[in-house]
Amino acid sequence: MLLTNKLAKALLCIASTAIFSAANIAQAETAPQVRFATSAGDFVVELYPDKAPKTVANFLQYVKDKHFDGTIFHRVIPNFMIQGGGFDAKYAEKPTRPPVEHEGRQALEKGGPRNVTGTLAMARTNDPQSATAQFFINVHDNAFLDPVIIPPGDPVPKFEYQGHVYENTPRAKLVNAPQLFGYTVFGKVISGMAVVEKIKSVPTGSGGPFQTDVPKTPILINSATLVK
Repeated sequence: MLLTNKLAKALLCIASTAIFSAANIAQAETAPQVRFATSAGDFVVELYPDKAPKTVANFLQYVKDKHFDGTIFHRVIPNFMIQGGGFDAKYAEKPTRPPVEHEGRQALEKGGPRNVTGTLAMARTNDPQSATAQFFINVHDNAFLDPVIIPPGDPVPKFEYQGHVYENTPRAKLVNAPQLFGYTVFGKVISGMAVVEKIKSVPTGSGGPFQTDVPKTPILINSATLVK
C-alpha cells in the first residue's frame, strides 16, 4: 500500500531527526574536553576538531605541554570577553610555538559556532595569522568578531560590509583583507559558566605592562588538563 503524503513526510521527519540526533551524539563522544582549574573555580570547555582541526590540535598541544599552568587571565572586559593563556603571575610572557593557521572561515562553513556568549576563540594581533596560545572566552554575543564568509565568484559580483556595497571586487582582495578574517571559534564552555561570569565581574585596573583591564586580584590558571 502506498503511503499518504502526510505519513511519508512524518516518517521522513522522524528519520531525519534520528540521523541528526545520532550525529550530535557522535560529536559529543569525540569532542575533546579540557578542565581549567583556576583561583576563581573550575570550568570545562569542549573543543571541535571537526570544525577547526589545526586550531584544536594546537590548543591541545599547549594543554599537554602544561603551557597554561601558572598563567593568568590578564585581560578582563565585562560585556565583552576574558583573555588568558599568555602571561604568568609576574606578567612575563611565556614562549610559544609558531602561529597556527587561521581557520575561522572554514569553521563557520562547516557549521561551527560564532562568537557568542560562552564560546572559546583564539586571540591574536592585527595579523590574522598570528594566533599562538592565547585564547578568550566570549561573555557577550560579539558578532563583530565573526569571520566574514566571502560570496562565490571572481570577481565577486556584489559584497556588502559595514554598510558599504562593493561590486565586481577581485576575490583575492576580499579573501585576504585583514578586517574580514575575524576570530576563530573552536569550542565552548560546557560547565562552570558561573565561574566565567565571576571572572568577568572582578575589579580591574593596571598591571604589569598593561594600563587597563587587568584583574586587581590575579585570576590564576592553576592547571589545564584533558579530561576527555
